[in-house]
Amino acid sequence: MARKHHYRRRSKEQPNELDVTTFLNLMVVLVPFLLITAVFSRIAIVELNLPSTIGDASTKAPEFRLEVIVRETGLEIGNGKSVIAALPKKDGEYDLTTLSRYVVSLKEDYPTTEAASVLLEPTIPYDYLIQVMDVVRSVQIPGTEEDEEPFVQLALFTQISVGEAP
Repeated sequence: MARKHHYRRRSKEQPNELDVTTFLNLMVVLVPFLLITAVFSRIAIVELNLPSTIGDASTKAPEFRLEVIVRETGLEIGNGKSVIAALPKKDGEYDLTTLSRYVVSLKEDYPTTEAASVLLEPTIPYDYLIQVMDVVRSVQIPGTEEDEEPFVQLALFTQISVGEAP
């Protein structure tokens, strides 16, 4: 009998209401904060291609394709068929300034060519791939008086393919 009485008393009580005021206060502060910080974060994506060994018969072979091979001993610059130049390491680091000058001169010789390949040996750290790709893709040149910025970004070989060195 005591059990029955206890059950009835419990069922007659009104359920407590859920207080969501503190949660709404949190959302009022959090949502504008997330929207403001989302504006300042920017994601840059570089579209890459894998070099193919099979070519279409219908497409004409390009006259020149820059190929930069990153090896343990240094950098090799080629045209896909032969090595044009070799840049040994200086003080244990890759000579990216000389590579940049060489790539700029190649772009002057072949202004319509956009394709380039960056090939790495399997033991090369990923950071060097990014550095070489940045050098091959663009260069900063000093701006003129007409430009309000001290440096201007010049695009070089923008269609970059990555792969493993032969």
